[in-house]
Amino acid sequence: MTDRAWFDAAKGDIPQWAASMPKDADGTTIDWDWVRSLDLAHGVGTIPESTPQSIHDALKADYATRERLESIIAQCNSAFMTDFDRFIGSYRLPRALAYANRRLNDNINTLLHLGEQQHLWAVSRERRGRATIAVLKPYSGSGPSNDDQGMLDLSGEAGGTSAGNTAAENSDVKFPTTVALDDVQDRTAAILDARAERRKAQRFQKRAGDAAMARANLSGATSPGGAASSGNATGHHPKPDWRDAYLPGRDVDAVMGIDIETTGIDPARDYIIDVGFEFMNMASPRPAGEPETYAYEQGYYAAGDAYGQSRLAFGVPPENAALGNVLIAKLTGIDVRGRSSEAGYRLFDEWPQAQAGLLARLTQQPYVAHNATFEHSWFMLNVAGYAESYRAGRITIIDTLPMSRQWDPGAVPTNEHPYGDNTLDAYAKRQGALDSAHNERHLGLEDSHIMLVAMKHHLAALKAQGKGPWGPTGRAGVGGKSCGRKR
Repeated sequence: MTDRAWFDAAKGDIPQWAASMPKDADGTTIDWDWVRSLDLAHGVGTIPESTPQSIHDALKADYATRERLESIIAQCNSAFMTDFDRFIGSYRLPRALAYANRRLNDNINTLLHLGEQQHLWAVSRERRGRATIAVLKPYSGSGPSNDDQGMLDLSGEAGGTSAGNTAAENSDVKFPTTVALDDVQDRTAAILDARAERRKAQRFQKRAGDAAMARANLSGATSPGGAASSGNATGHHPKPDWRDAYLPGRDVDAVMGIDIETTGIDPARDYIIDVGFEFMNMASPRPAGEPETYAYEQGYYAAGDAYGQSRLAFGVPPENAALGNVLIAKLTGIDVRGRSSEAGYRLFDEWPQAQAGLLARLTQQPYVAHNATFEHSWFMLNVAGYAESYRAGRITIIDTLPMSRQWDPGAVPTNEHPYGDNTLDAYAKRQGALDSAHNERHLGLEDSHIMLVAMKHHLAALKAQGKGPWGPTGRAGVGGKSCGRKR
């Protein structure tokens, strides 16, 4: 299938999802007829007239649509992975919903800026619980500028407005505040907090049930949670953690390190703009015939044992580019105002060939990432075939974050870092992969490189000490997280 035909195919999967997933992540019955009615390919946002009430009403409608979409998307992973009878054959419907939701989120941000420019409200980005949300306040004549975004130039020239200016300075339109704000506030934080509380209550109930069963069976001595931890040389003994499933085994060798840069942290709202990956053998020699040098952006990086390096740049829709993203520009050096699809950049979620090429590499050998659940969540909602391959056991994921947390003596808990400082920057420096005078670059390829160098150094030290994978709790095989297989 080419072009947008996959959206029709995704909607064709609705009967499978409806039979397996009647409720969303918030326990609400899903109206699958509503889902079927959405124009996923061309947009589900509302384009208003430029009047105060129209902007208000469009924002209210878009928020309501986003809440419904995201509560469905949030439940899809659980439904798909626990579909043991394989009644749901494809993950393309969640990918299609996420595709539409990203454009809807762009429309919401455009409406927020439009309202600012017309002095309907002032927007501030505030951390509330588990999310950073847009908070609308009455316009007072000098509304705060949003330091996470650029400003939208309504003249139609993307990037023509300085990101340092406020909406009031950029707008010639003078409207009094004539719309209510209570019904157009972002409810994301409240929704996520309530969802987390429900999960917490469910976990508590399950633990209580397990404890009761253990007492009934007189097996309290072997109840869950009694496993010994691997410890480290400092006497700090981290508790077993769910991330430990991603630890490498003692036979790990050829791996692909990967890192992605995105316009935000939510794969259902934001875009992949940079992908970098390379290969490295943890035990065997570097393959003969591979180029011996590679020029990284950081001139002081040496390729060493790495090979097969690749750097891929992707774009964003024009609406996203027009808004800008100051935070990401500062962090990565990538200014999305110059990454519009109209400027010739391809969007990753609209490029099947790029997705297929990446998937082929991800399935050839284990892939490694630092905090790999981040990359995994993005691939689930962006890469055609990834979710299906992962569920079928064709993908193995290794994470250097639990390597740092469990096996690095330098990762001791402090008041600032209760679980130790396990950022890639800190881990790479402790393992001699990054000079203390320099910092993590926040570009895909460069970060992949220091991660793999750190991993190789770390594994060599652990093997010499008989610790980590070679310790009493280490695993044979390549290790990592892989569905349906024991390693």
